[in-house]
Amino acid sequence: MKDKVVFITGANGGLGTSVTQAFLQKGSRVIGASRQITAADFPAPNFEPMPVDFNKPGEIRKGVARIIERYGRLDIVVHVLGGFAGGSSVAETPDEMWEQMLSLNLTAAFRVFRESIPHLRKSGAGRLIAIGSLTATQPRPNLGAYVTSKAALATLVQTVALENAGAGMTANVILPATMDTPANRKTMPNADFSKWLKTADVAELALALAGEQAKHFNGLAIPIEAPHG
Repeated sequence: MKDKVVFITGANGGLGTSVTQAFLQKGSRVIGASRQITAADFPAPNFEPMPVDFNKPGEIRKGVARIIERYGRLDIVVHVLGGFAGGSSVAETPDEMWEQMLSLNLTAAFRVFRESIPHLRKSGAGRLIAIGSLTATQPRPNLGAYVTSKAALATLVQTVALENAGAGMTANVILPATMDTPANRKTMPNADFSKWLKTADVAELALALAGEQAKHFNGLAIPIEAPHG
């Protein structure tokens, strides 16, 4: 991973922080993007913050172009960005919730992938890793908008894998169970946090998928849950 140019979206969120730290510790050149992010978030010489509004395709396009202009290449994309909303049955889901989940969890990913793929292909060993959700394969009631957006994300990543396999590029999606993040603790304060998945474990899986040894792993949707027992 040393000196690889890595673009991480949602870099300073609950999971994004662990992912960003994992790649920084391996010596990667990390460009961390989020709506609000600064160099102080990750005080490391190999970190560069990139404030991006992912609702604006022009900002995504300019952000990726800036990476190429500065570093000349892009080796790895880890798309962590996403959001959660639920609590309504499909019959009661308002348009705003539906559109919010599609925008955050699917459309933003599509735009990041669209801008990044040409450069990942040029890398010769490009890696695209997206963070989905275990609910993509295990739907739950009252999460229709969220589950649909995450299931569509997994299909999108697998399509990218098929389209770019000949270029030595891989694309995989990680499907975590409920993770131990500050946001989830706030949302579910009465849950047993000890049974939740640690973000560091998800980050380690992302790191493994980005490595040279993972070149044969392509188009996978990989579930990951907290250890039992």
